[in-house]
Amino acid sequence: MKFCTKCGKELVDEAVVCIHCGCAVAGATPAPAPVVENDAPNTGFAVLGFFFPLIGLILYLLHMNTAPLKAKSAGKGALAGVITSVAVSIVLVIFYVVFIGVLVGSMAAI
Repeated sequence: MKFCTKCGKELVDEAVVCIHCGCAVAGATPAPAPVVENDAPNTGFAVLGFFFPLIGLILYLLHMNTAPLKAKSAGKGALAGVITSVAVSIVLVIFYVVFIGVLVGSMAAI
């Protein structure tokens, strides 16, 4: 039997986490992460995420634990899409404000 280094309670020898306090047991090796054979960056996910950022976010959340490289592609595409949308919106607002100012100024001169 071994004992938890945090709370001092007795543990079974195979314990990885203390059942009393939830602390990781010293010397225990965590279970290996599942190996994904087809995990590679996916350009399709990135493009889809760029044009539809919400779908890119959903793909990121779905694949972040099972296929991290695919998830990263979708996340990057979604982030680039959001940043591009915000930048274009700001430029359009500035353009419209200037255009309306010129239009109002020219009508005042009439």
